[in-house]
Parts: sequence; structure tokens; C-alpha cells
Amino acid sequence: MARLAAAVRGGVGYTVVTHPTGQARSTLNEQSPQEAALRKRLYWHSRRGMWELDPLLVPFLEQRYDSLDEADQLAFRQLIDEEDQDLFMWLMRRDWPEDPDRRRIVQLIVEHAESADSIGHRPV
Repeated sequence: MARLAAAVRGGVGYTVVTHPTGQARSTLNEQSPQEAALRKRLYWHSRRGMWELDPLLVPFLEQRYDSLDEADQLAFRQLIDEEDQDLFMWLMRRDWPEDPDRRRIVQLIVEHAESADSIGHRPV
């Protein structure tokens, strides 16, 4: 099964697809200018400047966002517009959002942070 990894470098988003043969290819050229602009905005809004939030939001964006359905992608875009204090409370499991869609995306982010997929992005 092919493995997908999304990344943002230099403000440009791209996806690397690793095939079972071990070969990787970038799909940068397949992104429209609108998709590239959205990815850049999402990346910069995911970098909160709070040491506790960045290691949760950025890896989730890079590794999972593209595989989410439309409703979950919308929930993520809405989530990153929230205040840092609210995000901190939710992502540190001190409180949960009342809105079911927001609660779902928060749970997905927390689960991803605890999974083996995000280990490469954890601070040393």
C-alpha cells in the first residue's frame, strides 16, 4: 500500500507518495494555486507560537489533513481560528469543545499526537 506524507516547505505544500517499491514522488505540480495558498495559510495558522500547540497542529496538518473528509477539513480550518487558550485547553484534554464537529477534530489531533505516526515530529 502506498504511504502518503504531506509537507510544507518554504511556504509551498506538496505531497510525497512512497510506493511499496520504496520510490517517492512529489505531487507539487498537481496542486492548484488556490490549494497551495490554502495550504500555506493553514500551515502558518497552525504555527501558534505556543510550544505546546505547535507539535500537535503542524504534524497533524502535514500528515493527516489531506486524508480527512471535507467536513473534518472544514472543522480543522475553523479550529485553527480559535484562541490559543481554548486550543490549549482542548488539546491538553483539560476541556472539550461543546460543538460535536470541533470535538471530533480535536480528538483526531490528540489521537494522532499519541500515535506512532507523529513520533518523528516530537521535540527532543
